Amino acid sequence: MTTAIFVLGEALMDCISQADGTLRPLQGGSPYNLARAAALQGAPTHFINPFSTDAFGQGLKATLARDGVKTVLADTPLPTSLAVVQVINGQPNYGFYREGIADRSYTVDSVVEWLEGQPPAILHTGSLLLVPPEHEKTLAVIKMAKRLGWTISVDVNLRPKLAADLSAYVAAVATIAQLAEWLKASDEDLELLGYADASLANAATLATHFPNASRIALTFGGNGAYLQVDGQAAQAPVPQVTVADTVGAGDTFWGNTLADWSKHPADAHTRVDMTLAWAMQAAAINCTRAGCQPPSQAEVQAALA
Repeated sequence: MTTAIFVLGEALMDCISQADGTLRPLQGGSPYNLARAAALQGAPTHFINPFSTDAFGQGLKATLARDGVKTVLADTPLPTSLAVVQVINGQPNYGFYREGIADRSYTVDSVVEWLEGQPPAILHTGSLLLVPPEHEKTLAVIKMAKRLGWTISVDVNLRPKLAADLSAYVAAVATIAQLAEWLKASDEDLELLGYADASLANAATLATHFPNASRIALTFGGNGAYLQVDGQAAQAPVPQVTVADTVGAGDTFWGNTLADWSKHPADAHTRVDMTLAWAMQAAAINCTRAGCQPPSQAEVQAALA
């Protein structure tokens, strides 16, 4: 029986800096990217946060509809959030504009009321919704969802430049990470959380820092990734591709992982190697494209074949 995925998080425009100094607007936001990636793999996926009635917001919403993601809360006249992205040596560096914007205009009560009307499923969150004081709303939703029997997925995805108080931000993320049944973190996330030797060789030890999570993915950039499901673990190198940029690679990886678990909920622990290989290939395909453009199920299957 397939389990639905519900995503709570930001949807914004990544304004990518170009060589001539102009900005190229591309649709993004880590949870938004993940929702697209999961839906493109055939997982029933819903995006909870509101969208703006402005052109950017309606474009974001239309892309979700095209990819098969259903939206939940009503639109708002507040503007769409922006991120300015400078890609240096293939790695994205972000600056965010997040005050008075659409995807932060939800209330805890509106989300909880909606969750109460659904059968328990997968609730994914993380990224910018973990930044204080926004994390307080996210924490309240997570705690209520857990009481209702939902499975909580969190992508740590720390953005230190966005935090006015980095220590408070890290503490908030650490608290929420311990509430997740399913957790993803990168080597950069692990270092910011204070864990030593954030390397693929040490992945099994790093996973023990999250004893409440039954499923854990740890990613190490170009060095590969580690996946642990109910005590069964695997690791794999990064597939070799020509990289355009890495925007949305982690979102595509985790979206494909969640999609696999959504579609095959009963035997995830027997599919660890297969799930990891699929998610790694999907992320690699995304890296061959500018911005986040997750691949379809057919594209990943063809690449693996």
